Amino acid sequence: MDAVAEISRRRTIAARQQAVWDLLADFGSLSSWADNIDHSCVLSRGPDGGPVATTRRVQVGPNALLERIISVDPPTTLVYAIEGLPTRLRTVTNRWTLLTSGDATVVTVASTVRIGSGLPARLAEHVVLRLLAKQSDAMLAGLAHRLETTHA
Repeated sequence: MDAVAEISRRRTIAARQQAVWDLLADFGSLSSWADNIDHSCVLSRGPDGGPVATTRRVQVGPNALLERIISVDPPTTLVYAIEGLPTRLRTVTNRWTLLTSGDATVVTVASTVRIGSGLPARLAEHVVLRLLAKQSDAMLAGLAHRLETTHA
């Protein structure tokens, strides 16, 4: 049986949950607030314009990825699969979770990787998770910067 490896990053952002959600739910705008993303745009919307199955293209350096929403529970949870990575990476997902904490929001990004069984697969999963954690840290920093420095 294939094992699943997971790593998460968390940050408290001085913004209300709805403000954080509105930015995350604008799925194509990722590159406007995440400095580690060169370009992002929505390629297709889900059935009847719904968020599930909405797909965006994300450019990170020379790499182009597709991210497809697989689950959404506004304004607390957004889950998407990351496609376009090497085929050895069977499943890669990011789950964003938002929890209210007074006037702030605790934002967690949990990345899950499934490669396969055996020691080589486990080692590869840990390498990939470390890279995903670095990307998550950068996205959380960008999200905080965007929301905490925006003035009405």
